[in-house]
This record gives sequence, C-alpha cells and structure tokens, in this order.
Amino acid sequence: MAVFLFDKIIFGPVTSRRLGVSLGINLLPIDSKLCNFNCIYCECGWTPKHKHKSKFHSRKLVSSKLEAKLKEMYENKEALDVITYAGNGEPTMHKEFAGVIDDTISLRNKYFPKVRIAVLSNATLIHKPSVIEALRKIDDNILKIDSAFDETIQILNQPIGVYKLKNIIESLNGFDNNLIIQTMFLRGNYNGNYIDNTTKKEIDAWFEIVKKINPPMLMIYTIARDTPTDGLEKITYKELKQIASRVEKLNIKVQISV
Repeated sequence: MAVFLFDKIIFGPVTSRRLGVSLGINLLPIDSKLCNFNCIYCECGWTPKHKHKSKFHSRKLVSSKLEAKLKEMYENKEALDVITYAGNGEPTMHKEFAGVIDDTISLRNKYFPKVRIAVLSNATLIHKPSVIEALRKIDDNILKIDSAFDETIQILNQPIGVYKLKNIIESLNGFDNNLIIQTMFLRGNYNGNYIDNTTKKEIDAWFEIVKKINPPMLMIYTIARDTPTDGLEKITYKELKQIASRVEKLNIKVQISV
C-alpha cells in the first residue's frame, strides 16, 4: 500500500487528530525513514535494512528553520497549539536531541510562550540520561507501548536491536508522571502471523501495565492511513471506547483517535 515521507524539516501547521493545531518538526532524513522500530503499520513505510547514508538535520539548521517559521506565524497572527517532533522515524536518535529541545524551548518562549512542545517517541532510548533529561523539560512526552508482551511487540513493532519491555517500564519512572502513553490497536495478518492486540489476554496485561505506570493521560488509536503491508484492520471506535472506559475508572484521561 502507498505510504509517505515528510519531505521538509518543518511541516504544517496541520490539524492533528490528537494534538490540535500542530507545527511538525522532522529531524530525520527527508528521503528515507530512519528508525529503530519497523512497525508493520507505519505510515512512513518500512525501515530500510541498509545503513542510511543521510545524516540527521543539524541542530543549527533545525533551529534556523524553526525560528523562521515561528516568526512568520507570529507576524501573521496564526493559531498554534503545539510544536511536535515526529517525522520519518525516531526523533530521540538524533545525537544533539537535547540541544535541539533546548533551542525549541527558547524559540517557543520567544514567539509562542503558551504553546506546548510534544515529542512522539517509541521510548526505546529513554534509558539515556541526555534523552530523559531533555524530555522532562517539555510538555507532552508521548511514549509508545503497543503491547504488554515482548513477543507481540516483536511482530507488531519489529524492534531493531535488543528490546525488553520490562526495562522500558522501569525507565518510565524517571518522568515523574510527566508522560502520555500511546497505544496503537489493530488486528490482521502479517507474514504468516495473525496479530490482534485487542484480545482479552492482551488488554488484561496491557491494563496492568497502565495501572503500574499510572500516567495522567493515554492516547489510544487505530490505523488512519495507509500501511506498508496489506491485511491489517482498523479497530472500531466502539471497541476503543470500551478499552477507554476501563482505563478511565483508574482516573486516567483517555483520548481516542480513529
């Protein structure tokens, strides 16, 4: 199926189904995905198996592009809710990620002091002190946990390298509850396997992890765009609402996106 890559460093603003009016920042190459996950549902397609020659956009270039866009929006009195790090892969892989976040905070305070800063991350690098320190400075740490089972994650997210969910959960304690857990729910066939992270077994185990982390907010969603493989199915709003209702009994806010 057709997928797409973000072809700019700064994109938008766009109206995000989860975040509002969002100005996106892509630290990754514009001609290829660069990630340590290879999710079977990723709108950016498959992660190339070869080592990509393109480099991350430099801290200086990102800061320059961001300031130019924020200045333009400020002068035009455009609305903005959030500055969001997303793009063609995993943003925390950038070697100067902490410095990039510091620059973003400074520019946000200069032009749009009430605007939030968000990072969409697969949480694989939150064990690194520089990454967790940077993320603790921002408003919306949106961190992915798609299943409570490592074996499901191996099929659904296909981590590149060692991945242990237990270690991820332990690292989440470093956020002092300043985090949002994001989960993609889907079902379907992939590579001879039937995947469904909405079964009772999956939801029960996922629910226990949610209780343990106790985030102030959850984002649960399903497929909205094309995926790199056929055979995957959206989860209905009714099903997501049932999952949300269970979590809301823990006094955790849940945002549903379909």
